[in-house]
Amino acid sequence: MQPTYVLVHGAFANSFSFAPLQGELGLLGHRSVAVDLPGHGFQATFTPAYQAPQDPGGLATAPGAIKGVTLADNAAHLIGILERAKRNGPVILVSHSRGGITATAAANARPDLIDRIVYVSAWCPVRLDVGDYYAEPEMAGVDPAAFASALAGNPADLGLLRVNFRTANPDALAAFKAAFFADGTDEQFLAFLNTFQPDENLDAGGPADRAQAATWGRIPRTYIRLADDASLPLALQDRLIREGDELTPDNPYDVRTLEGSHLKWLVDPAPAARALGELATLS
Repeated sequence: MQPTYVLVHGAFANSFSFAPLQGELGLLGHRSVAVDLPGHGFQATFTPAYQAPQDPGGLATAPGAIKGVTLADNAAHLIGILERAKRNGPVILVSHSRGGITATAAANARPDLIDRIVYVSAWCPVRLDVGDYYAEPEMAGVDPAAFASALAGNPADLGLLRVNFRTANPDALAAFKAAFFADGTDEQFLAFLNTFQPDENLDAGGPADRAQAATWGRIPRTYIRLADDASLPLALQDRLIREGDELTPDNPYDVRTLEGSHLKWLVDPAPAARALGELATLS
């Protein structure tokens, strides 16, 4: 039976960023569904203070709909979509970046709904919480404070992360491009940046949300490495793969590699669509 690819976005992103990939998958004959996690897509908050001319004071204080959204909320929402997709046949769950945390939580809870789980340069914490990996050698070249100049408001006061992706600050824009899309043109980079939403939730999970051998560990899995990713470096991707394989050595990752940065595969999606399409025969 034809599988359904369920696509889960990363931080500050939404289902819109998967449109080119879905087009390529569709032209290859594959069915796909792009998810908007709670508080994303058309549920996102775009305060008038975010429009031009911007109001920095208003942007720093305006409430956001994603406040209070938890990883459990994300996982429950995704599970509801997986339940519907599963009625139509096999399900291949594909996550990118921070979306891997939600995919892992859903797999821990309902492995019966997933025929293959795919991480595309995505987080799948095994031994540590996500935040703790940033102190590890594999992340030494990643500076979490590099985007500080674009942070809009105090996360503790807002109850969410808010980043001004519409900033014209050249240092902030250069940091974004270097981290996410160094191999894209300036025009492509700005076009993608304008698909981001300013708000993201604060809950990246804890020890109970790491990959669990008894549930997550029994699902066939693939990791698609992004060779030139600067925000989730190849060394960290390889560590996540290694830790997952050590957790369930009888069910190791099927590992594949695509050239390009964190976002290149979404802007130039044909290679990724072919790689994902090949997995339909494995599930």
